[in-house]
Amino acid sequence: MLLMLAEYLAGFYTAFNVFQYLTFRAILGTLTALGIGLMVGPWLIRRLERSQVGQQIREDGPVSHYSKAGTPTMGGSLMLVGIAVATLLWGDLASRHVWVVLLTTLAFGAIGG
Repeated sequence: MLLMLAEYLAGFYTAFNVFQYLTFRAILGTLTALGIGLMVGPWLIRRLERSQVGQQIREDGPVSHYSKAGTPTMGGSLMLVGIAVATLLWGDLASRHVWVVLLTTLAFGAIGG
């Protein structure tokens, strides 16, 4: 999405050509996903704790695992949101390969959730 805007603006100001570099967009995508994780993570953990979506511990398991009872699970959903938003912002949305990888990642995340 932002790549298309940068391509348009590059016609007026050549500094926007830096967005054509895949490594630059990969770094920005990583930082975007990290920022989303840091901002949304605490909110999501509180919400999961309120919903009582916690780790079930087997009674016949090791005693050291009892302290993990009630630990919120589904943290992978936070990763999926970060990946999806970063891809939609910084990816080349005109590329069919980007869509295949994004949708496959989200589908496997839905299966695992």
